[in-house]
Amino acid sequence: MSDPLLHEDHLDYTPVPRSVPLARTRTARLVVEWGHPGLAGDVALVVSELLTNALLHGSIRGRLIRVRLTATATALRVEVSDPRAERMPCPREVTDEDQFGRGLLLVGALAEQWGVGPREGVGKTVWAEWGLAAVPRVAVPLIGVEN
Repeated sequence: MSDPLLHEDHLDYTPVPRSVPLARTRTARLVVEWGHPGLAGDVALVVSELLTNALLHGSIRGRLIRVRLTATATALRVEVSDPRAERMPCPREVTDEDQFGRGLLLVGALAEQWGVGPREGVGKTVWAEWGLAAVPRVAVPLIGVEN
């Protein structure tokens, strides 16, 4: 995102399962507060999936996982950063019998785009982004003009 940030939030979570619903709830609340209630459910679900993946595949004991949300006038972005750069996420083929492995497929279906890159310092950051439609301006009636 190259536009100026209108909103930014980040919180570090301990790598334990109870962090997932905490991050999901916080994300949904922030997205609504930032004026995008229609995206709150999708963004919260994506954070849940990315944080779960970070817990399962990217956590190291004693190291925190960061969830960061940003919004500009044109985009909403979530980032989940963990300390394990050597374990890169990639979608995989799953069958109807597979119990796991659909998280990144969900992320790809819900977000307009997603990707992974290096984390500042050590590790990686997995991100997802949604475009924000320009809010139409409310027409201001002209004074003295009758319809």
